[in-house]
Amino acid sequence: MKKINTMTYFYLQILFLEVVSKIIITGSFLNIGLLYLVVFTIPFSLILFLITRLFKEKINKVITIVLSLVVTIYFGFQYVFFTLFSVPFSFNTIGLANAVVEFSDIIKDTLTSKILYIILYMLPFLILIALIFLKKISFKQNKKEQNITLLLLLLFSLTADYIYLMPNKEKFDSPYNLFTSIDDSISIINQFGLLTYTEIDVNRVLFGYETEIIEELEEPPQIEEENPSIITYKKNVTEIDFSSLIDNENNETLKEMHNYFNNASATYQNEYTGMFKGKNLIFILAEGFNEVAVDEVRTPTLYKLIHEGFNFTNFYSPVFLSTTGGEFQATTGLVPTQEILKNWKSLAPNMSYGLGNSFSSIGYNVRSFHNWTYTYYQRDKTMKTLGFNNYMGCGNGMEKLLKCDWLPSDIEMMEKTAPMYQMEQPFVTYYVTVSGHSPYVSGANIVKKHYETVKDLNMSKNIKNYLSSQVELDKALEVLINSLQASGTLDNTVIALVGDHYPYTLSIDEMNEAASYQKDSIVEVNHSNFILWNNNMEPITIDKVGSQIDVLPTLLNLFGVSYDSRLIVGKDILSTYEGLAIFSNRSWVTDKGTYFYSSKKFVPREEEEVNDEYINRINKRVSNAFTMSKLIIDNNYYDKVVPK
Repeated sequence: MKKINTMTYFYLQILFLEVVSKIIITGSFLNIGLLYLVVFTIPFSLILFLITRLFKEKINKVITIVLSLVVTIYFGFQYVFFTLFSVPFSFNTIGLANAVVEFSDIIKDTLTSKILYIILYMLPFLILIALIFLKKISFKQNKKEQNITLLLLLLFSLTADYIYLMPNKEKFDSPYNLFTSIDDSISIINQFGLLTYTEIDVNRVLFGYETEIIEELEEPPQIEEENPSIITYKKNVTEIDFSSLIDNENNETLKEMHNYFNNASATYQNEYTGMFKGKNLIFILAEGFNEVAVDEVRTPTLYKLIHEGFNFTNFYSPVFLSTTGGEFQATTGLVPTQEILKNWKSLAPNMSYGLGNSFSSIGYNVRSFHNWTYTYYQRDKTMKTLGFNNYMGCGNGMEKLLKCDWLPSDIEMMEKTAPMYQMEQPFVTYYVTVSGHSPYVSGANIVKKHYETVKDLNMSKNIKNYLSSQVELDKALEVLINSLQASGTLDNTVIALVGDHYPYTLSIDEMNEAASYQKDSIVEVNHSNFILWNNNMEPITIDKVGSQIDVLPTLLNLFGVSYDSRLIVGKDILSTYEGLAIFSNRSWVTDKGTYFYSSKKFVPREEEEVNDEYINRINKRVSNAFTMSKLIIDNNYYDKVVPK
């Protein structure tokens, strides 16, 4: 057998790892991205080949082993990070990678339960060791003219890659725009591979990039009112003189933003406007909560709140960077990406419409509680940005009230904190629970605590463990309601609850064991509940599509809080504005069907027909949702336009 050179080895190693990562991270394989991946892998392997041919054979051998190991570790790290946080690692969120250390049990569980995947990532490196042992790989030093040839080949390859992007450059969602200006890590990996994504990520972190506001085809249609001649509703807007702002603005980006929001369609008030005006609000972001956990027998309180309050039957909790992404969506009404979340935490912009700020501005007492490390996800900063100056977690007070060892009890948090605010009416209290967090293993204390409730289910171990952990949340809600009842504040209090994300450490097959219908792993796995309940209300079913970013404007409308609906990307689910749920890879769901961004495939609902113009319009609306969310944070936009 003829010896292979390190160019061949590195190309095959990277291509293998890229394909594995593409399948695992994006859930796709056979598409145009596979061709791009084959081409974009060439420059990386050429660079590594050059480095491993500069010295004498022994040194080249050591360099080859080290570089191959580094490549293996990096791809493996990205896999573990994706498993833990649902997104690939970005250098925008290095602080999050440091925080992984706090979840050593979860990392250990990931490494042991996914051992076959870990071995798969190590396979090319093990093959290299075998080739060296069998003396079937060459480490011969290149001659000077060979290196010059390789450098020219590298330059040609990079130029060819760029030319490869040129077709359809003008199209807003073209590969060129994905490469240069669209912040979508999953789609970039799907199209170009993990190493190219890393190259793009590093470049954007160091030098930034411009996002383009796209002109939408038409104003999103408002659903017709049943009796428009009898009932006329006002728009949820405030007095903002955009014309004056545009005339007096020298910054082109801000001028574009003023123009965009001036022409944006506002939502109308509706029959539910002010329904909860003056009432208290307890808002809960529940770790790992998903609709599959709801059962009339095992979780009767969750079941009761869903079916005796507003029942949103087409609600989604899309995964955007684990808990911090879910929190950002629900409390700001904006779409998160890793860069947006980084800037939200580092820039601390004025979030006038943040959950705490919106209510404190009209005289509410606002508090927030979390039964885990108070600095995790930099909540010591972001809670203040949202308007929660009275924030307590483990490390700044919560440890005096309960046992903060992993996993802490949601029940205990409710028992200890509920009496602290119930006499401060009107109040808004924001809870971030943690008992439903992975790992869903038999040894977890919360799982063991409630395992009797699930032990007889005909399901696999992991999904039963998950369902057991959610019983803790249910019982915590029971404790909370009983406390409100005892203090005489139950009738005057609204409870809102959403999950931060579905339990993505479970496989789609495990999720489907407990689901009422077969879910896909991209969109429907995110289908969940938005609990909105008051003890005195009649049940109301809402079938319109909605998601996490719609939670805040829905609450503002229900509580009669003045806000400008043009300035929040999410929309009041109870309004006549068309429903839309947006996912991290830019797939989406409307009342007419589901669009899968990676495959560019639209699946209509029964009896619905749409044309390409409709799909193009929603795609542009989705693109602008990402762009405007970024620009609002980066430019501290609310500080410039929201009336004080």
